Amino acid sequence: MLEIMGYAAGALTTLAFIPQVLQIYRTKSAKDVSLAMFLLFTIGVALWLGYGIMAHSFPVVAANATTLVLSFVILYFKWKYTRSSNI
Repeated sequence: MLEIMGYAAGALTTLAFIPQVLQIYRTKSAKDVSLAMFLLFTIGVALWLGYGIMAHSFPVVAANATTLVLSFVILYFKWKYTRSSNI
């Protein structure tokens, strides 16, 4: 039961980022995304990933690895669309 709860929590918190990624991609704007918040969040996710690896917890690793990729996509869009709006 604990393992199932871990997978469910990981899946839901990870899937929560997909609408944000799609919204930024569709509008080509990330101006409302706080860079400081997302940098801190991404560092936290990387630390959780490291924790999951060291603790041999697959649900933590899977969720945080996926979330880290999505976070990097959002940070990339933030950089790309902020840069292109300043040109």
